[in-house]
Amino acid sequence: MSFVHLHVHTEFSLLDGACRIPGLVKRVKELGQTAVAITDHGVMYGAVDFYKAAKAEGIKPIIGCEVYVAPQGRRRTDRIHEYDAESRHLVLLCENETGYRNLCRLVSSAFLEGFYIKPRIDQELLRQHSEGLIALSACLAGEIPRLILGSNYEGAKQYALEMAELFGPDRFYLEIQDHGIPDQREAARGILRLHQETGIPLVVTNDAHYLTREDAVMQDTLMCIQMGKTVDDPGRMKFETQEFYIKSESEMAALFPDYPEAVENTEKIADMCQVEFQFGVHHLPEFKLPAGYSDGDAYFQKLCEEGFRRRYPHRPEGYLDRLNYEMEIIRQMGFVDYFLIVSDFIGFAKGRGIPVGPGRGSAAGSMVAYCLDITDVDPMKYSLYFERFLNPERVTMPDIDIDFCIRRRQEVIEYVQDKYGYDHVAQIVTFGTMAARGAIRDVGRALNVPYADVDAIAKQVPSGPNNIHITLDESLKLSKPLRELYEGDEQVKALIDTARSIEGMPRHASTHAAGVVITRLPVVDYVPLAKNDESVVTQYVMTTLEELGLLKMDFLGLRNLTILDDTVKMVAAREPGFTLRDIPDNDPEVFQMLSDGRTSGVFQMESAGMTGVCVGLKPQNIEDITAIIALYRPGPMDSIPRFIACKQNPDKVKYKHPLLEPILSVTYGCIVYQEQVIEIFRKLAGYTLGQADMVRRAISKKKKAQIERERKSFIYGDAERGISGCIANGISEQTAEDIYDEIYDFANYAFNKAHAVSYAIVAYQTAWFKCHRTREYMAALLTSVLDYSEKVAEYIAECRDCGIHLLPPDINESEADFTVSGEHIRFGLVAVKNIGRGFIQAVVRQRQQDGDFTSFQDFCQRMFDAELNKRVLENLIRCGAFDSMGIYRSRLLEAYEQLVDSIAQNKRKNLAGQFDLFGGGGDQTQSAPELQVKNIPEFTRHELMTMEKETTGLYLTGHPMDEYRDVVKQCKAASMGAILSDFAQEGGPAIYHDEQRVTLAGVITASRTKTTRNNSLMAYVTLEDDTASMEMLVFARVLGEAGPYLKEGVAVLAEGRISVRDEKAPQLMCDRVRPLDQVKGNLPPVEGEERAKKLYIRIPSLDDPRWERIKLVLTMFPGTEQMVVKCEDTGKRLGTVCLVHPALIQELNELLGAENVVVR
Repeated sequence: MSFVHLHVHTEFSLLDGACRIPGLVKRVKELGQTAVAITDHGVMYGAVDFYKAAKAEGIKPIIGCEVYVAPQGRRRTDRIHEYDAESRHLVLLCENETGYRNLCRLVSSAFLEGFYIKPRIDQELLRQHSEGLIALSACLAGEIPRLILGSNYEGAKQYALEMAELFGPDRFYLEIQDHGIPDQREAARGILRLHQETGIPLVVTNDAHYLTREDAVMQDTLMCIQMGKTVDDPGRMKFETQEFYIKSESEMAALFPDYPEAVENTEKIADMCQVEFQFGVHHLPEFKLPAGYSDGDAYFQKLCEEGFRRRYPHRPEGYLDRLNYEMEIIRQMGFVDYFLIVSDFIGFAKGRGIPVGPGRGSAAGSMVAYCLDITDVDPMKYSLYFERFLNPERVTMPDIDIDFCIRRRQEVIEYVQDKYGYDHVAQIVTFGTMAARGAIRDVGRALNVPYADVDAIAKQVPSGPNNIHITLDESLKLSKPLRELYEGDEQVKALIDTARSIEGMPRHASTHAAGVVITRLPVVDYVPLAKNDESVVTQYVMTTLEELGLLKMDFLGLRNLTILDDTVKMVAAREPGFTLRDIPDNDPEVFQMLSDGRTSGVFQMESAGMTGVCVGLKPQNIEDITAIIALYRPGPMDSIPRFIACKQNPDKVKYKHPLLEPILSVTYGCIVYQEQVIEIFRKLAGYTLGQADMVRRAISKKKKAQIERERKSFIYGDAERGISGCIANGISEQTAEDIYDEIYDFANYAFNKAHAVSYAIVAYQTAWFKCHRTREYMAALLTSVLDYSEKVAEYIAECRDCGIHLLPPDINESEADFTVSGEHIRFGLVAVKNIGRGFIQAVVRQRQQDGDFTSFQDFCQRMFDAELNKRVLENLIRCGAFDSMGIYRSRLLEAYEQLVDSIAQNKRKNLAGQFDLFGGGGDQTQSAPELQVKNIPEFTRHELMTMEKETTGLYLTGHPMDEYRDVVKQCKAASMGAILSDFAQEGGPAIYHDEQRVTLAGVITASRTKTTRNNSLMAYVTLEDDTASMEMLVFARVLGEAGPYLKEGVAVLAEGRISVRDEKAPQLMCDRVRPLDQVKGNLPPVEGEERAKKLYIRIPSLDDPRWERIKLVLTMFPGTEQMVVKCEDTGKRLGTVCLVHPALIQELNELLGAENVVVR
């Protein structure tokens, strides 16, 4: 006899189950059990991960699910809360592949058809899909226990007999449990009676939600997180005992000693369940050939040959051989339909004018992809290898990811759904997990630890770009303050230990941003489905789908393609016939702009670090931009100084052997790309491209044994594999050793050139437009970032630097989006709040049909039937859209309601046929009523700007801080937009940090006071500069000193510390406030801008690891301006020269903190 747990909840019973899959199978093995089931609530999210983990431990996996069933007599589509709020539980286990497919269909239908509070099936669906399934009657939430506890034994008996008939002999079991809960014991008595009267077999389960008894507290905390409750809340839902764990066979046998068959049946059921997943077998969809074609292979050949003639009209030598070679490999690997499918939907997109990226990832290395118009990168021009994309010696699914215009990506997905069937296409699930800081905060809330204490602990977890995925164990090693708190305070230890136990568990399911799966049979025949919002998604993540051999593709939305498309359309309106293909790819002015560091708004080049590399490297062609994209990442960054030095001074370029020169000359002797590693193996040692790619993969994955084996093959050859080796090719042993060492050092970091080239082309295109069609490009750029006020402010400042003014909205000049107006840019009406795009398009159509609006009343008359309401009209007046008509905003706001009421009254009269005979018929155009304006003064300049800010989110005709710009510069006030965007980064802040002292300058836009617990007064003050706004916390002392200044509209200088609480936006803990007018009067006059700048930095010592990074950064900014380095340990000052560039300052701020970097 061997007991098997058949009712188990893993972490995929989200925020309820706490049996982590790896720990579960290990625990089962420790207990000497040979099999275990997965039965998560209503989902199969973890089925494949569970299967693989169990197999790896020699444990038999049983795939199942505890489904939710609509109550008896109710259908899954019923949604009346009184009857349908509480569904019943039923455990289903897969006996065979038919059972697995049926379970997939049941679980999928529960989401797609039966979701109401929970995903539900019903009896009708069970009857349709019961084959191959074994059912257990479930826990107290099952139908049978509920009927028994409801004193309806006969009803329970009838239901049990129906289920036994539905599933067939030995396929339905009465489940008994005992966790020491009185209701369970009562239900068990009824179930045992049912067994005696009906003969339906028994099975004992433990409904395990955690691994050991000690884990009960952790699982209880997890449930509190799910429900938003605290552990000390008396009214919350909780497990009544601590018995819901993975018990031993003896513990389970002791629960019902008089019914040993209940234990024996667990093994019997386990023996019956025989589901095996197939990995690595491809299930590609079938391409639907156009009318007139029956042979997919011939159609593929035709498209490739036509594309070759179009792409290479002069048929360069060897090119056709490359195409034929690729086609043959694609045929051998069975991927012809794959390429036809991708080519087809990209052809659809391009035919509809939907912008498609030039390429992405290794697919750009394929000539077939280039000839089929899948990519627009010539692999021959950039020395890209097909084998990096599709290696005949490593049969894996090709991976073509495509960038589409972000606005129209959905059209392509809908085309694919229409062509292959909506049930053959699905998006892909992804899971949000509990990260280190989040786990501490979640557990702290659940354990009711004071917020301030939790916040203080969470802040000790290291943050920043290098710590995005840091764990609590790593944090305890790295953060001394966190370790001291953990070791010195029992409450903190308990909190962190609980957080460690839940860290990394899935918190919620969501939809992958780009992934789409396309299948030959309906998707549900392969995998279960769920629904996230309105998206149908697979219940398995992307990597699992690939393992199961399904075709997944990334349909990515790239904002910059939308920007380029909008720019081209605006340019074409002024230069008919203009297209993206008209751009030369070697414009020296563009490269000069990048070399000068004017990279704001340029794709991939905007960050301070990238700007620094541009300034140091001074790119002169797309190959240089490609190298910058490839190099600016952790690891290869260390080789940037050598790369720059070799580019600027060709004498420094050295090759270990002449055969390396044609391979590495494009990167000045440095190994930068994976393709170069492949070519070195091929040219120097005689590897095939496929073999070379296998070695590259081994090096990148640090497979030491294989790396050392390949060293011998590289140097001496390997006759068995047809590798000649370096020595046979005239390269000395020592030189070959040195080259292999260099490959080993760099291959780990080498980048996929095909991807870098693709993005370098987009980067160059955006740079060309910024350089040569600046107004159009900046207008498109502003439209694209309308929802990000910090970016809007940054790009408006960039426009100002380029001599371009942003003109306010105008009812006759503005389009929906930002557009070019003469030498400047006109604000788009879509940016005005509370005005829908539909109404704006109606305004534009009306102008096109009947000409510009001649007056305010003409606008109201003509637009009245287009859902013009008073709120829309008021916002248009307040933002200044009618200023060009020569009437003060104050007067229009006073008069517009009366005018609209008059037009409405006339319309009603017209409809009722009440016009007099001489006034014209009801269907003739009416003249607008007269506008009755009062002789009142216009609002003040400040009031007008405030209205603009309220209606568009921006100051348009000026900014209250305009008159203080010099003062702000002299006081070195930080930009609020820079602070907020730094903290908003995915990896946490890089420049600023919690508790950092900063000075802010801005206008007060709101202020409210509050009495604290200590009965003292404090104020919440909103301060705004021309980039963003931040909240200041002003406590009693400062409030007493500065109270008179803390009024709306007052410009102030505020000093204090940044405070980041929980996940909120940063605030300023203010300790000094002064009005800017007062500060302005006390500052010395501003010196001439031409005075040479000197840069000062402070560093703890020259042994500080950051000093090496600073020296690296300085190589990117060669110049003649002075820089002084003060070492705090010795007090010594060191001097050097550099270019004091904003990007350098930002890099140094990131490394040392703004308080340690000064320019004066």
